[in-house]
Order: sequence, then structure tokens, then C-alpha cells
Amino acid sequence: MSVEEPVRARAATQESGHSRQLERPPAPEPLRVPVVDTHCHLDIHDGDVGADWLGVDAAVERASAVGVTRIVQVGCDLPSARWSVQAAESHPAVVATVALHPNEAPRIEAEGGRGALEDAYAEIRRLAEHPRVRAIGETGLDFFRTGEDGRAVQEESFRRHISWAKELAKPVVIHDRDAHEDVIRVLEDEGAPEHVVFHCFSGDAAMARYCAERGWYLSFAGTVSFKNASALREAVAAAPLQRLLVETDAPYLTPMPYRGRPNASYLVPLTVRAMAAAAGVEEDTLSQALSDNSEHVFGPW
Repeated sequence: MSVEEPVRARAATQESGHSRQLERPPAPEPLRVPVVDTHCHLDIHDGDVGADWLGVDAAVERASAVGVTRIVQVGCDLPSARWSVQAAESHPAVVATVALHPNEAPRIEAEGGRGALEDAYAEIRRLAEHPRVRAIGETGLDFFRTGEDGRAVQEESFRRHISWAKELAKPVVIHDRDAHEDVIRVLEDEGAPEHVVFHCFSGDAAMARYCAERGWYLSFAGTVSFKNASALREAVAAAPLQRLLVETDAPYLTPMPYRGRPNASYLVPLTVRAMAAAAGVEEDTLSQALSDNSEHVFGPW
């Protein structure tokens, strides 16, 4: 499969009104200091295939035009992990991460049994060795979509991913949904890798300070710009600039004022500006910190 073809297509769910959902927002004013989109799903098209899917080349070009010059493509199941490696091999502006998403490991075992899950673990571990794969993730815990019956497998998967990150000396990228205390418990029980990234950070200011004190990175998505997200803005303000990252989680979590429409890396400047306002710093100052932090975590492109 070409990396210019989407692996998956998912229906948009952020707002009603299908035509509005597929209307791509205009490009924002470019950033003066380039930054990295540290968490993107270029392989997922939010809507009907072909409706307005950018493709990797166009996505990279459009992002670069507004100062988002590098992208971390996240593989979170076997098809997307394979695709992510291919995309990173083919596009100099893209590096990859690979993992089984927290909801993926319980699904694989439920549908295919323990053997299928072990095979999936083995392939992710093999792909993780690729030099263009710069982190293990997204892994973690999700108590929103996975019920009690799947949580033991979910935690087992999280622990395995942490061990791979330490073996390979690569960061771990964490998905944490409704599971703050348990994510931290597992991290500290296993012993955290050198670099830990909380993808789409959803904690409060106290959690931000706790993570920052341990040298962990907090990556903020478009949710930080939402009107009801004052706790996230307080978390940005509580964390030192040296622990902040920015992401899209595209095609999801589109920043204001375009919430509900397809997200993409070229909209990162909107999130950067929301973060700068929350942190009380100049846009260029934050952008430089975000760029430096991204390269410190994921390495040079």
C-alpha cells in the first residue's frame, strides 16, 4: 500500500452536519519560529475517503508553509504501525512511533486469543527497532473505552511497551484517558524510560507539576483552546517551558475556532498561540522551546 493512501477512514463525530465536518479550515498565520507536530495520524482520514484527504506529501507541504516543518506520525495498531514506518522512510519531514493502542491489545486478545496478541507484540517490537521509529507509543491506559474485563490485558500491554522503550533507549508516548493515577502507578512501578511524553495531556495543574518534577513531557493538543478547558490552560501555566510539546492528534481535536472540522498539522499554530497565552509568554519564545524540546525527545529528523 502506498503511503499516499489512507489505511483507515473513520466517520467524523465532533459535530453534526456532514458537509461542515469535511470543510477544511483555512491556513492560520504562519509561525515565525518553526515547531513540530509531535502526534499525528496521517493514515486516518476523518470522513469519506477522497472527500478532502490531504495525503502525506500535501499534508507536509501545507504544514511547512505555516511553520510546522516536522511531524511525528503515530502508529497505534499493526496496519498503522507498518504504514507509519513506510511514511517515515519515504518523507524526510516525518518520523514514526509504533505501538498497540491501549484499546487495541484487549481487542486483539478477545478476537484472536493469546496467540494473536503475542504475534502482535512481536511485530510491534520488531518495527520499534527501525531507526526512523523514534518512540514507543501511543500506549498506556484507557478506562473510558475499555471496561473492567479488558483492563488486565491493557496494563500488561502498557508494561511491555515501557520495557521495550527502556531496552531500545527510546521515549514512551502515553495515552491516558480517565486513568491518571493508574498510569503513574504503572510508570513508577516499572521505572520510567529516560523520556516520557503524556500525549494530549488531560490532567490538571497539580498533575502537570508532578510530571514536570519527574522530567516528563506534557504534549498539548487543540483541546487546550476549548472554552471549557480552563484546567488545561492552568496546566500549561504550571509546567516549565522545558517540559511542553504541541500536537494535533489529527484528524481529531481541532483547535478553536474550528472545533468539529478535520484537523491537520497545518493548524498547529492555533494551538501554539493558545498555549502561549495560557503560559503568559511570547509566541516566539514558546515556539523555540517547543522546537528544542521536540528534538530533545525525538532526535533530529
